[in-house]
Amino acid sequence: MNAPQDILARVRRWAEDGSKAERRLASLVLSDLAYVSKATIADIAGRAGVSEPTVTRFARAVGCEGMRDFKYHLAQALAVGGNDPNPSPARREEREERILSAVCDNAITAIEDVRATIDMDVVDRIAERISTARSVLAYGSGGDSSIMSMELHNRLFRLGLSVMAHSDGQMQRMTASVASPDTAVIAFSTCGYSRSVVDSVRISRHYGARTVAVTAPGSALAREAEILLPFSIPEDGNLYKPNAARYAMMAIVDLIAMTTAEAIGPSVLEGLRRIKHSLAAANVNDPRSPLGD
Repeated sequence: MNAPQDILARVRRWAEDGSKAERRLASLVLSDLAYVSKATIADIAGRAGVSEPTVTRFARAVGCEGMRDFKYHLAQALAVGGNDPNPSPARREEREERILSAVCDNAITAIEDVRATIDMDVVDRIAERISTARSVLAYGSGGDSSIMSMELHNRLFRLGLSVMAHSDGQMQRMTASVASPDTAVIAFSTCGYSRSVVDSVRISRHYGARTVAVTAPGSALAREAEILLPFSIPEDGNLYKPNAARYAMMAIVDLIAMTTAEAIGPSVLEGLRRIKHSLAAANVNDPRSPLGD
């Protein structure tokens, strides 16, 4: 029998639709994953108030080969999803303070990690390749990485550079196939194993493009690119909170953009002036407002 892809979803279904004994077992699993993943069949049966054969039958009913297989998948669910799939609600004041702390503190920490570990010599090399390229391709797939490729496009076009961002895998591969030695490819991936991005960097490099990866060191993408800007911000296990990695990656994008602007020099100022002028004509003329944002 094939192992279930999402053991907790299967258990939740039995918690609603199973027999009385099955609902007891499902409730026990969902309330204490760590306990059930380690306890003996006898202990689980005693705590749930069911027989030992019922425990074994339940494991098979949710798609596992037996109790050992069931515990294995529970351990996987713990590793991926945290220790408490059904947390108790906190008081409003406690919840608000916890959310503020989790989001703001982690964002600050992520950016400080970038500042402490970034190799500006590598950033300078990336900026040199971008500033001298005839065209720039930015690749990213998924949540944070696709947003970062679009943000790099947003930062570079105003410098007068020919840049395009692609998050669609087919477009990544197609544009990589028409890259040339005067193309700079900048690829973003938090994990470094996004298939389309890895393939596209490999394809573009085959055709002579200069390739850069902002990704996890040791990953497939890191091995494909000529220049690696290592990036690694681990998740903290809080699934409610968006990963702070995007704050760190955004800081990296801004570092690349500013370094590129300075590498190009004063010629970028005319384009920025034109952008400001066109926005002023549309009544967006507050000199204190960000440029084009």
